[in-house]
Amino acid sequence: MHALKITTIGNSSGVVLPKDVLAKLKVEKGDTLYLTETPRGFEISAYDPGFAQTMDAARGVMRKYRNALRELAK
Repeated sequence: MHALKITTIGNSSGVVLPKDVLAKLKVEKGDTLYLTETPRGFEISAYDPGFAQTMDAARGVMRKYRNALRELAK
């Protein structure tokens, strides 16, 4: 567990993540992180839930139209 202190960053407030946390998230300066509210609190991750939903929908379409997509790929 890491305790994070809220600090002033320009005209805003923010937290600084330790290098080992950034390494575990596989992110670096300039990358986007997502803050998601869960029943247990908040979760910070590099995982985009909106993108995951879009990909799930795309997989469904690809399964449904598998044969047509194969023919189009030829």
